[in-house]
Amino acid sequence: MSLLLKQPPRELVHRLPKTLLHEHLDGGLRPETVVELAKDCGYKELPTTDPDDLGKWFFEGANRKSLPLYLEGFRHTIAVLQNAEALERVAYEFLEDMAEDNVVYAEVRFAPHFHAASGLGLDAVMLAVLRGLRRGRAEFGVEYGLIVCAMRNEAPELSTKLVELALSYKEQGCVGFDLAGEEAGHPAKEHVRAFQLALRMNFAITIHAGESFGPESIWQALQYCGAHRIGHGTRLVEDLVIYEGKVVKVGSLAQYILDHRIPLEICLLSNVHTGATASMKEHPFRIFHELGFRLTLNTDNRLMSSTTLTDEYMVAVDTFGCGLDDLETFSINGMKSAFVHYDKRCEMIYSRIKQGFYDLRTEAGLPPRRHYGETDQG
Repeated sequence: MSLLLKQPPRELVHRLPKTLLHEHLDGGLRPETVVELAKDCGYKELPTTDPDDLGKWFFEGANRKSLPLYLEGFRHTIAVLQNAEALERVAYEFLEDMAEDNVVYAEVRFAPHFHAASGLGLDAVMLAVLRGLRRGRAEFGVEYGLIVCAMRNEAPELSTKLVELALSYKEQGCVGFDLAGEEAGHPAKEHVRAFQLALRMNFAITIHAGESFGPESIWQALQYCGAHRIGHGTRLVEDLVIYEGKVVKVGSLAQYILDHRIPLEICLLSNVHTGATASMKEHPFRIFHELGFRLTLNTDNRLMSSTTLTDEYMVAVDTFGCGLDDLETFSINGMKSAFVHYDKRCEMIYSRIKQGFYDLRTEAGLPPRRHYGETDQG
């Protein structure tokens, strides 16, 4: 019994009700879908049309310890997502995959302008993705939110146009705005006008920061751009003083994030693949968890990193010694940090997540959880 609590097996972890906040639509396609969409649109540049080999090719290309190299494979997935039917399909399949992995709430993000190269308008892009998500929710029962991404290396004027686009679909399932792409040489503050507009319109913000650049990038995301969540945040560890494996000093930025309960969208496997951390054992996840940061577990790009949310949870179990109570905390943290309305978050936490964990504990003959700690805080 105690072993199930301390080291839950994969079968149990797969069945847990989970939440996902950080996944890119164009980084999570099924390999067989890429092959079929390429055939449909006449795209001839795939390295192979065998789905298994293609999946391996994407993973090997992504796992080169460099964010720019990690992103190279996206040229293929973006190329096959240039019509409304393809976009609707992958959005629908995203929620189908989430249901299979027992994810009860998922946010997915994408850059709409990447999908307008063949003449599809930005509104048509948004409507296609939202159609797919609505169909997926109706069929599979997974709740969702859509996030629009701007890119650091592109013009700030485009970022403003994209946040305006996101805001126009606020009542149709678009829940937030993001800034993605290579951090080095592309500071978030260059896009501050877009984020000021989002804040004035009471819109939610998450920003990729602390993945390929240090704490300064996270600080800009928070203090210039008003981010409500941080995507990755891995290099926040550089704002800690660690001696012989123990934290002896917490820097002012890390303390601010800890005190204000700013969620970190942790993507364990992709952080190794992009070189954000040298190895999984060196990932600061354990330190962040012990200090009490509000952590969520995410997949980032399921195709590129050959992962599922169950895989990410199992890394937390096998590498960092997380038990069943920890996994419940991560799932609840994700729902508490979601960009949907407060009443929906509460409903999901109590009816889908806590109830789901309670039912699985009962089925396994485990006692109910008596203390929730951070999960019962604001």
